[in-house]
Amino acid sequence: MIENRRTFLQTAGLTLAAPFGPSAQVRARPNILFLFPDELRADWVEPSRLPVRTPNLKRLSDQGVRFTRAVTPSPLCAPARACLALGKEYDRCGVPGNNVNLPSGQTTFYQLLRSAGYHVMGCGKFDLHKPDRDWGTDGRKWIADWGFSDGINSEGKSDATLSFQRMGRPMGPYLAYLQSKGLLKTHVDDFGRRKGHNATFPTPLSDEDYCDNWIARNGLQLLDRAPSGQPWFLQVNFNGPHPPWDITRKMEKAWRGTAFPPPDGSGEYSAEEHNRIRQNYAAMIENIDRAAGRFLEKLKARGELDNTLVVFSSDHGEMLGDHNRWGKTFPHQPSVGIPLVFWGAGVRSGVVCPQPSTSLDLTATFLDYAGLPRPAEMDSRSLRPFLQEGKSDGLRSHVLSGLGKWRLAMDQRYKYIRGFEAEPLLFDHQNDPLENSNLAAANPEAASRLARLLPA
Repeated sequence: MIENRRTFLQTAGLTLAAPFGPSAQVRARPNILFLFPDELRADWVEPSRLPVRTPNLKRLSDQGVRFTRAVTPSPLCAPARACLALGKEYDRCGVPGNNVNLPSGQTTFYQLLRSAGYHVMGCGKFDLHKPDRDWGTDGRKWIADWGFSDGINSEGKSDATLSFQRMGRPMGPYLAYLQSKGLLKTHVDDFGRRKGHNATFPTPLSDEDYCDNWIARNGLQLLDRAPSGQPWFLQVNFNGPHPPWDITRKMEKAWRGTAFPPPDGSGEYSAEEHNRIRQNYAAMIENIDRAAGRFLEKLKARGELDNTLVVFSSDHGEMLGDHNRWGKTFPHQPSVGIPLVFWGAGVRSGVVCPQPSTSLDLTATFLDYAGLPRPAEMDSRSLRPFLQEGKSDGLRSHVLSGLGKWRLAMDQRYKYIRGFEAEPLLFDHQNDPLENSNLAAANPEAASRLARLLPA
């Protein structure tokens, strides 16, 4: 086993950070719990100016390290997740859009962790083979190839029903689960009625059968199956708060009557409709927060709170009507901005970092905690020196993001965007956090400085 790990690491251009010794040495490396929802923008998690309720995530933020200027390397599901898996910037990850699979033959950090002795687990939506729309009804298709020891790769919200309509049968584990309970037609019909962003009526599914709760149960069951005496990594990919805005009746009841600020610059729907959309979005986030609390309780029951690194982030954000736009794919901050929180395993407490940061750096950080070097071909940087000791070595002066033809560079104050509109865009987040005033012509020095950071 040890020699197999050594051979794999050498093939990937790595050397062992330390010799593999007895099981006590393996246990000394922390477990890693990575909670990774889909389409959760940064400003909808406490602390926030909005009336959101995320007490468990607030606890992690208050007692850990929170990055306030974190962005995704690409605001689209498949590219963002490929960048994370490979530790490479968007222009080098080989997945330009949702229509391309993760390139074969690439080394993922999951493979490296597994080869270094970690029991690597994952559940929910990975989107590393998104265009295939075939997950296997047990959710195990591709799992071992990507580097997992155990896991359940499940469908995204719309992908599940689209694949069913195309094939006439469940192509993934969640719809197979609903079929086993006699709920498949109920769910497919419900999604068929959800036309437009203002489809905020509750799902007929129970809380037990709601997808994110099913994903959370899968994650908890994976932990129950994890072998003792071996460090583990678990990535939980929630489907929410990705649209459509389906919530259970219990979730709906908890949020009707809550008032949210309207979108910035959108008149597509009535004020009431916009508010209901935001209520549903908040309800999905609160439900994910409850799931986070269940995982923290599980760690406590297992006696692993002190030796587990807990990380919370998202693949990208959601415009929610701001700038009269919906969804992701845009260079505006609601789309590219993400939450990024670290807690436990020696992470300092109560630290708020305003430096620009990126979820791309999770890759090298995970490897560093596992005692592994960063492969030379990766663009990711480890945040561990900052998280534990306050060293600024791994922090960035600027971060990059891109999709299709546009690219952006962002530092601690400004964001520069090229290729999205006819003229370049420059926003001053200090004075214009909503990005309504283009300063590219008025501040050519900042625009030129950030433009030089973009790939040719």
